[in-house]
Amino acid sequence: MGCDLYRRQLDCAQLKLRRLTFNCSQLNVRRRGPTMRTNLVRFSMARKPSAADAPLRLDNQICFAVYSAAHAFNRVYKPLLDRLGLTYPQYLVMLVLWERDDVPVKDIGERLFLDSGTLTPLLKRLEAAHLVKRTRSSEDERQVLIALTPQGHALKDKARAVPQSILAASDCSVSELVAMKDEIVALRDRLNAVIGE
Repeated sequence: MGCDLYRRQLDCAQLKLRRLTFNCSQLNVRRRGPTMRTNLVRFSMARKPSAADAPLRLDNQICFAVYSAAHAFNRVYKPLLDRLGLTYPQYLVMLVLWERDDVPVKDIGERLFLDSGTLTPLLKRLEAAHLVKRTRSSEDERQVLIALTPQGHALKDKARAVPQSILAASDCSVSELVAMKDEIVALRDRLNAVIGE
């Protein structure tokens, strides 16, 4: 009697599994190993997040908001900088040099939070493009200075349209962008203070 009941329960479970497999196959589900995955199944079976889980939700992470915003900025900058023949990191180096020319490599790295392993290839590519030149300091032979070439100076005029294009793309006022920038810089400085930079 017990065996018959067990068999009927097993047959019923197998029938339900076959029906589930058939229904999912109608949704073009691919079976991979023991599981079947579709967005529909995932969302229907997803557990509603509790308040305790809120701190671990991706959309609640300020780091991800900044990270994804940086990606969005890069996508907006790319066509603008392509016209100048620059990548975004190269553009940052040029911004430093347009503010202050003939700068030690170390100072550029500190300003951009870049180590020498990252900065050196950037400078070599800018030098190959005849936008900057490297010289030894007359006061300290160990110190390498980076200066703009005439082409590097001339590129500044072409770059003047970039900030205006970014402003237009952001759909923000100048004051709104300045306020956001100030808040992000303040946050950056507090985080750097924690790790001792």
